[in-house]
Amino acid sequence: MADIQVRRNKKVVQKCYLSGPVKESDLEVVVSDTVQLALPPGSTAVIVKNLYISIDPWNFSMKKDASTSPLSVITGYGVAKVVVSRYKDFRAGDLVLGITGWEEYSLISDPNSLIKINYPDLPLSYYTGILGMPGMTAYIGFYEICAPKKGEFVFVSAASGAVGQLVGQFAKLTGCYVVGSASSDEKVNLLKEKFGFDDAFNYKKEQDLNAALERCFPEGIDIYFENVGGAMLDAVLLNMRHSGRIAACGMISQYNLEKHEGVHNLLNIITRKLRMEGFFVSDHFSKYRKFEEMVARHLKSGKITYVEDIAEGLESAPTAFVGLFKGKNVGKQLVVIARE
Repeated sequence: MADIQVRRNKKVVQKCYLSGPVKESDLEVVVSDTVQLALPPGSTAVIVKNLYISIDPWNFSMKKDASTSPLSVITGYGVAKVVVSRYKDFRAGDLVLGITGWEEYSLISDPNSLIKINYPDLPLSYYTGILGMPGMTAYIGFYEICAPKKGEFVFVSAASGAVGQLVGQFAKLTGCYVVGSASSDEKVNLLKEKFGFDDAFNYKKEQDLNAALERCFPEGIDIYFENVGGAMLDAVLLNMRHSGRIAACGMISQYNLEKHEGVHNLLNIITRKLRMEGFFVSDHFSKYRKFEEMVARHLKSGKITYVEDIAEGLESAPTAFVGLFKGKNVGKQLVVIARE
């Protein structure tokens, strides 16, 4: 009988239920008992070694009505290498994308949810972002929900983030006029100089968001890709054109609030015949291969580009995660657990 390999398993867990803004002290890096790299006969699971994990605002939900409990391993999208497999579609050594744990090794009981990586010649880290869940989110929200047309006016909030930077580039490829908002002058410059946005503004420097949008969109907005919520959404509703579309992707300004902010200009949805639609990207992964092929082709041709904010090691995950809510990341935030 072959010797069973045993490894330690470092992981990030939640320490308590969330009350108010998330803090680094709400998360803890621990070393669990060792994990055996073996599966029993009859199993259809796989064991993966996690290489890169995607840091996203939705990763951490610890309110008392959440399905998770204190000391649970935080989960999210990541890139991993299969080390043991009893599933028919995967072999040891395969590189995969899917929901995994913030830990060195994960047992995936339902490997059907994993996607085999088709373009290992591109940076593997891209599968946490532009070729992963954030990229797919941009693709579905912009093309499927908003159905853009050449010449339309597009606004993207949180535009330098993992999703927003790609939405803006999709808009330019479609022939739209696109403006983004961001939280610093550095990010504004990035939007205009690297990602090709027609204009951008630092919302923290704007006394009146409505005036900022009127300045950038004197003819109004056809498409709004919503990542922020709150006051930004209220201002956008005043500037939407008739029959405009809003893809409600996220509302990061609301996630850590005990009491969510109200929105006052909802009447405009009726009077301007707007369509606002929320969506879960997980409902659309049947379209993943079409998305992956398109984005990989544009990456290789240089038509689109991507910026990552890479943190090294699981120990850096709590700081990286909290930094999302303070706008500290520049580009897609991810953590490298292992490069091989």
